[in-house]
Amino acid sequence: MIDNITLDINSGIPKYLQIINAIILNITNGHFKIGDKMPSISQLSEDCYISRDTVERAYRVLKKRKVIVSVHGKGTYIADTQLISKPKILFFINKLSAYKMMVYNSFLKKIGNSAHIDLQSYHCDETLFLELMDKHKSSYDYFVIMPHFRTKDLAHSNFTEKVNKVLNSIPKDKLVLLDNDKHEISGGFIEVYQDFKNDIYNALQKGNSKISKYKTISLVYPQKSFYPYPKRIQKGFTQYCKENSLDFKIVEEISKDIKLTKGNLFITIEDEHLVNIVNKVKKCNLQLGKDIGVISYNDTPLKQLLGISVLSTDFEKMGEQAANMILENKKEKVKTPFKFIERASL
Repeated sequence: MIDNITLDINSGIPKYLQIINAIILNITNGHFKIGDKMPSISQLSEDCYISRDTVERAYRVLKKRKVIVSVHGKGTYIADTQLISKPKILFFINKLSAYKMMVYNSFLKKIGNSAHIDLQSYHCDETLFLELMDKHKSSYDYFVIMPHFRTKDLAHSNFTEKVNKVLNSIPKDKLVLLDNDKHEISGGFIEVYQDFKNDIYNALQKGNSKISKYKTISLVYPQKSFYPYPKRIQKGFTQYCKENSLDFKIVEEISKDIKLTKGNLFITIEDEHLVNIVNKVKKCNLQLGKDIGVISYNDTPLKQLLGISVLSTDFEKMGEQAANMILENKKEKVKTPFKFIERASL
């Protein structure tokens, strides 16, 4: 039992409250069951390096809430109660895309009925993010956040000074960061992230035998967007092409008047550009995967059906990893798997 009661010495939350929260969370998660014997006050005090008064205070509150019950001469036990509330989780995403919803749905499936989850989107807008955090900061037990922001000129920003300040003020046992790990947040908390630069670089290296057969490679990367993309994607692509001596360029869009030449390979990030290039290939009576190559960023069931090669994070795994760490009361930083999947379009 004691192994599941962990305290954060750097947290601003009083230790007696941390004990209460840890015990309730473990009951909710099923790690502690009705009738289980609790550690004695002396044992918990000694093993957690805290005073007896702190443990006694926590146990008094838990008894008052009828979470635990003392039996004279025998000890303290988990009570048969229906009054234990489920933790509340705010799932905070930067946009309501198919990919972000994959993460959310996977998280929701893994958490199951052990928590109440609310979904909010701040649309990459710093002001909206700060307003919503100020509104909800006292209402939730966990804040699961995907941090991606838009600058005034529609470029991507990992974090801002104000965002870092707000996130640093959240107790670390309540904070879960997903997707983006380029921050200035101190302390130990749950992180499940993408390594955008190295992910795309390594994935392209895996597909190099097929990719290198093309004469030119174009990354369709919008420099400005309402929902901008990390610049590290572009850097990883550039590094791969230079190291493999490939002729490459970075373009912002697939225009209607673009001229296709046999031997061109396009890597698209936005689905709109993917659709445009596939339609253009058909109109020019060219063969996809032979005359023109296409790789899309981030996988979907439709891309699987259409045979589109992809470079993709395992979004379902990301949600599952985050949920697991909440359920198991772990604070770790883990990278989500990223893969290259070759299909008919290459």
